[in-house]
Amino acid sequence: MTIDRITLSHTRIPLRVPYKISQKTFHNFDPFIVEITNSDGKTGFGEGHISPGYSFESLEGGWTFCKNWCEKIIRMNPTEAHSEIFNASRDFPTAASAILGALEMLMDHKLLDIAEETHVPLLDPVHEMDLEKIPEEIGELIEKGFKTLKVKVGFDVEDDLRRVRLIQKVIDGTGVIIRLDANRNFSAEQGISFGSALDPSNIMLFEQPCESDAWEANAAVARASKVPLMMDESIYCVKDIDKSADLKGIEFVKLKLKKFPSMDMLLTGLSHIKAKGMTPVLGDGTSTDIQCWMEACVARVAIDNAGENNGFLKLTQSVFEESLPFHNGNIILPKGYRPSLNHNVINAHLVRTEEFHT
Repeated sequence: MTIDRITLSHTRIPLRVPYKISQKTFHNFDPFIVEITNSDGKTGFGEGHISPGYSFESLEGGWTFCKNWCEKIIRMNPTEAHSEIFNASRDFPTAASAILGALEMLMDHKLLDIAEETHVPLLDPVHEMDLEKIPEEIGELIEKGFKTLKVKVGFDVEDDLRRVRLIQKVIDGTGVIIRLDANRNFSAEQGISFGSALDPSNIMLFEQPCESDAWEANAAVARASKVPLMMDESIYCVKDIDKSADLKGIEFVKLKLKKFPSMDMLLTGLSHIKAKGMTPVLGDGTSTDIQCWMEACVARVAIDNAGENNGFLKLTQSVFEESLPFHNGNIILPKGYRPSLNHNVINAHLVRTEEFHT
């Protein structure tokens, strides 16, 4: 069995509601989608969403990486292709995750085998910035079954604190908890000012206050914060997990398939976080159904808290023939679940595409 055909697509799919974080506002997600067909006619697909400014990867660099490797692995055995791309993934983990995901699906990775129906809880973000409208939005999220909410901060310390305090008041007594995420937009001084002023009631964690490589700044915030910190954008390898474990006040580490670009690597990383005495969190809020599904398949065996792999809920259209099943705040993975791509949606939102075949 060899690789017979590959379709590489760059898509741009609009969001239902603009997704605002401290550094930018998303109006669409534009992932690379890779579909691989073997000589027996069997297919697998994967995705990788490179968000400029989030990491060291660029869209053009990632596209070139995908093109070069798609051309190289035609006629190769999928197992051999997976090994070679994985070994080359360090410089372009997100781009590599699109091809590796397609190969792992093609090879029937054991984590994708759903032996019995499984429910994977998710969180969802509070989008509203208008204080008067926040209670209504939170009420709607609770009605949808969400028990954990993400609150974006990192805009202005005092404004952020007012918003968080209002949200705490609204959720008091509901059993809902919140995670705060600054997306690296605070300086050390701002992060300390914000974190030290928090009332920890119903707050699970405070995520990535300072820049990815500003370890001392993040550590200073962790020492001062009234709630434990979670590292995200700083984490690309096991050494980064170890570094986090050595810092007082960092109790959570989040991983994503687009940074730990194979399911086995992702599972190993999540297990290592536990071994270091911290709590693993999983999921990317800017992926489509594809990586949200794959992350859910890993989450069901690796974490015991709400996943952040909710990007598929933000899209105006699913890239699956039937959208990833969701009910009452959970991704539903039916027994034997295997999705299929909606090529009409992908083709309707194409930015560019390349075909590779024998």
